[in-house]
Amino acid sequence: MMAQWLSGSVTSNHHWHANLFSLKVKTAPFDFIAGQFVRLALNTPDGKVQRAYSLVNSPGAAEQEFLVSAVADGALSPLLQQLKMGDEVAISQPASGFFILDEIPDGENLWLMSSGTGIGPFLSMLGTHLIWQRFRHIILVHTVRTIADLAYRELIQSWQHQYHGQLHYQPIVTREAHAGALDKRLPELIQTNELQHVCKQPLNSQSQVMLCGNPQMITDTKATLESLGLTKNLRRNPGNITVEQYWK
Repeated sequence: MMAQWLSGSVTSNHHWHANLFSLKVKTAPFDFIAGQFVRLALNTPDGKVQRAYSLVNSPGAAEQEFLVSAVADGALSPLLQQLKMGDEVAISQPASGFFILDEIPDGENLWLMSSGTGIGPFLSMLGTHLIWQRFRHIILVHTVRTIADLAYRELIQSWQHQYHGQLHYQPIVTREAHAGALDKRLPELIQTNELQHVCKQPLNSQSQVMLCGNPQMITDTKATLESLGLTKNLRRNPGNITVEQYWK
């Protein structure tokens, strides 16, 4: 099926720091499943430039929202970073991807492990009713380099208040000291049981783990989880580890 393009108008561009921003875009309403992604596109003198981004907002929101890291030599992200209220951006239709809760088996707990902007699809899921109904314990892990990279903390805190005791938020900041944050690489924290201890939840065959973010983080963390006896989740052979593949 050919991709269709919706015309969108920027409603806000919030800069978390010099290289991280959240873009809100108003479009005609469209359906998607939390965890899916679309393509954003801009017309440039060299033609249309497009790239895939996960939706941060949950289905039914008035605006579409994207968390973007500006890559210095990127073809699109530096242009998106400069967009102002009222500027136009195209959004592809339909949304796609299988990094969604419908693909996740039931479990005693759900670990949402992200690095950098990979937290985006998890925020979309946390804004739905389904996730809170299905999992008694949800652990959101966000590993970043600096404190300023810890985006959406107020939103996460609002869910912690709303669903008291159900959500544990665990930041990991590797290049700065930060109260409440861990500071080692995610695979090491899992291997030594430090992550499980701090989050007060096991990682075992009764767990479900979703991984999204830096490809190296995913590869290394998946290998560590497999060493604990967790298996990759496939439709034909359900397991414990589900990975977002689209980020190349």
